[in-house]
Amino acid sequence: MDLIVFDLDGTLIDSRLDLAHAVNAMRRHMGMAPLDNDRVYSYVGNGALVLIQRALGDGASEAEVAAGLEFFLQYYSAHKLDFTTLYPGVRESLDRLRAAGKKLAVLTNKPVRVSRAIVEGLGTGSHFFQVYGGNSFEFKKPHPIGIETLIREAGVDAAHTLMVGDSSVDVETARNAGVKVCGVTYGFQPESLEDPPPDWKVDRMEAVADLVLGGTV
Repeated sequence: MDLIVFDLDGTLIDSRLDLAHAVNAMRRHMGMAPLDNDRVYSYVGNGALVLIQRALGDGASEAEVAAGLEFFLQYYSAHKLDFTTLYPGVRESLDRLRAAGKKLAVLTNKPVRVSRAIVEGLGTGSHFFQVYGGNSFEFKKPHPIGIETLIREAGVDAAHTLMVGDSSVDVETARNAGVKVCGVTYGFQPESLEDPPPDWKVDRMEAVADLVLGGTV
């Protein structure tokens, strides 16, 4: 594999607490009671708009969703690194892959501006030749446009591209793009990796580097 495309939340970074705090700050702003953190975590993966729609519930109007989204994005942008960290082994694995000449990229449904700020803020910006977010293209994951664009930019082909993520969204994205996928079981939605299943499942990021550099992938 020459191109490794990583999801962000639940794959490279543990951002759960900052996301939960931002969602509940938004709900307080809207005059609503807070949600349990675990419920917020289950809403993550399809982008900020879907997160806010889920957090506000089916009865929310378009205007309420728009107001909630605006507040959430402002609050989260200011608090995105309060508690967010790289998962154990991520930095070392990225170092190994970069040293081996692999091209690395991030493809997330989180808005691109805050995604790039987080990657830079955690000291990993130089590892990636590109970071794309949910508003980088006309379509979000699981649409293949993000991976297809990264393949073109990296000058590789689909057969030498690997997607790494923590949820069914990432598996479906890889399938739609015709690339292999490795699921990490420590993320936000490991239960979703049962259907559809990835090509490989690992419980630590070091195992991804081992797979790629050992020639198993």
